[in-house]
Amino acid sequence: MSAERIPGEIDPEDVLNLDGLLSDEELLGRDTVRRFVADKVLPEVADWFDDGRFPLEMAREFGDLGLLGMHLQGYGCAGTSATQYGLACLELEAGDSGVRSFVSVQGSLAMFPIWAFGSEEQKQTWLPGMAAGELIGCFGLTEPDSGSDPGSMRTTARREASGDWIIDGAKMWITNGSVADVAVVWAKTDPDGPDEGKVRGFVIPTDTPGFTAPIIHRKVSLRASVTSELVLESVRLPADAALPDVVGMRGPLSCLNEARFGIAFGAVGAGRACYEAARDYALERIQFDQPIAGFQLTQRKLVEMMIKVQRANLVALHLGRLKDQGDLATPQISFAKKDNVRNALEVAREARSVLGANGITTEYPVIRHMNNLESVYTYEGTNEIHTLILGQAITGISAFS
Repeated sequence: MSAERIPGEIDPEDVLNLDGLLSDEELLGRDTVRRFVADKVLPEVADWFDDGRFPLEMAREFGDLGLLGMHLQGYGCAGTSATQYGLACLELEAGDSGVRSFVSVQGSLAMFPIWAFGSEEQKQTWLPGMAAGELIGCFGLTEPDSGSDPGSMRTTARREASGDWIIDGAKMWITNGSVADVAVVWAKTDPDGPDEGKVRGFVIPTDTPGFTAPIIHRKVSLRASVTSELVLESVRLPADAALPDVVGMRGPLSCLNEARFGIAFGAVGAGRACYEAARDYALERIQFDQPIAGFQLTQRKLVEMMIKVQRANLVALHLGRLKDQGDLATPQISFAKKDNVRNALEVAREARSVLGANGITTEYPVIRHMNNLESVYTYEGTNEIHTLILGQAITGISAFS
C-alpha cells in the first residue's frame, strides 16, 4: 500500500492519487517490479544503452519474478490479470523500453500465439521453458518491404507432398531475433493449396538449417535491446510446426493487440521517469540564486508533463479494467497506444529542455527514453495506422485502401 497522506496533501508523483484505484494485490505486484527495476536495471541500463547490448542473464531473473507470459494461464505462467501485466510493463519501461520490449515480445508476441493457437505438444514443448526464461522467443511479421501492410508479406510457406513445409523469406526489425531459441514466423501459403494463400503461423526452432538472424547495428534507439533480421532460406519444417488453430491475419493481429496493450502502459512508465527526472533536476539546479523550479516557465513545463503522465496512466488503467472484463476492443487499444506514446514522447522532449545540456547525456535517463520512444511511436503500428483504425471506428469507412 502507498504511504498514508494527510487529507488535501498532494503527492507530486501521483497528483490524482491513482494508486487509490489499485487493489492491494496490484500494488504489491507493481511495487515488486518497481524494486526490481531500481535494484537491477537502473544502476546498469545507461551502460547497456551506451554499449548497445541487452544482458541475457536478465531473462531468467524475469522468469523468477513470473513476468514472462504472466497474463497467460498454465504451462508455468503466473496467470495474473491483464491490469497486473500492464502495471509490470509500466515499471519495466520506467527502467528502459528495451527491458519492457524483451518481456513484451517474449510474452505477448512469442508465447501468446503458441498458447492461443498452438497444439498441446507445441505448448508443452515451449511454454514452460519460455515462462522460466530458459528459452527465448521472437516474433516474425514485419518485412523489409512490408511494415504497416503485413498482408503484403512476401515470406512464403510451401507444402510438399510429404507434408513438410518449406519457408522462404525475410523478416525485419525483430526484437530478440539473434538470441532466440524459437521464432514464431508468419508466412503466406500456396494460393493453390488448401489454405488458398492465407497467412499461417509457424513455430521454428532457430537452429533449423536455413534459418539465420543477423543483428541490426548502428541503432540510436532501443540500444539496450537486441534487434535482428530473420532470413529463411528453404527452411524445412515438419507438418506439425504450423499453428493449427488459426488461419489468416487474425492470428498475427491478435498478437499485436496483446503487445500494444503492454505498450500503452509502458509509455506511461517512460513518461513518468522523464517527468520525475525533470522535476528533481529543477529543484536542485540553481540559477539566478534560486532553483529553476521556482521560475514560472519551468513550473508550466513540469505541470504540463505531470498532467500528460497522469492522464495517460488513467487511460492505461481503464484499458486494463476493460480487458479484465473481456470488453476491450481493438480501436480502444489503438486509442491508448497512439495517445499514450505521443504524450510520453512530448514529455521526454520537454524534460530534455528542462535539463538543458545535461539532458543530452545518459547520466540522466531523459535522452535515452526520448530516443527509445521514437521507436515505440512507430512500432506495433505507426501513429498513422492507429489514427486510421480509430477513423474507421468512428466513421464506419476504411481509409486503408
